Amino acid sequence: MNEPNFQLKGSAVTAIVLELYQYDTQAFRDALQEKVSQAPALFTASPIVVQLDKLESTLDPSLLATLLQDCQNCGLQPMALRLNDEQAEQLTELPLPRLPALNSRSRAVEPEPSKAASEVVVKTVVEEKIIERASKIVTRPVRSGQQVYAEGTDLIILAPVSEGAEILADGSIHVYGPLRGRALAGVKGNTQARVFCQSLEAELISIAGNFKLSDALRAERWKQAAQISYQDDQLIVMPL
Repeated sequence: MNEPNFQLKGSAVTAIVLELYQYDTQAFRDALQEKVSQAPALFTASPIVVQLDKLESTLDPSLLATLLQDCQNCGLQPMALRLNDEQAEQLTELPLPRLPALNSRSRAVEPEPSKAASEVVVKTVVEEKIIERASKIVTRPVRSGQQVYAEGTDLIILAPVSEGAEILADGSIHVYGPLRGRALAGVKGNTQARVFCQSLEAELISIAGNFKLSDALRAERWKQAAQISYQDDQLIVMPL
């Protein structure tokens, strides 16, 4: 029997979502450039889903093309659009694949009120799925370029996590060693998830799509044992 030429497999991928509420070309461009400049290593060349189903105004094909071009000019790589049914009818020829609007079982991060003409909110995709499983335990170092994901459970790592590595869990994350890469807990919306580490040196900490970058983390227990939780709409860093 001949060996198959390919295999189709399911995979868990962390995607950045650009969720748009209002759209003014110049205001959007300025806000996006500012957001990307805060963490170029995180956003540059990152695939994103452009979510338009909460947009208050109509977006015609020419404006959509401008929006996507602005994303590319900032180094982002749009890979799909999230539209509601009405928008899909208006935009008959889509430049990217369409994802359905989030349903009632999905958890959304509510935006804070803003007077800006255009507000850009960048978050990870949050979809509710509750599965109880035994914790995933990793005994070897997680090196740069590697990704470890604990689906439906907590992630326990008994070794260092290097810069450039990414660890994800639907539950909490425990690192018994230095945490230098990116740690994303509660990736499917669990705001009760936490991140624990023996030495906080992370590039990014995220809980349920809410994140802090290394610049902010350096002011709070940097290179010390720490736990990070989500409280009052923000990430809180505390002693471990």
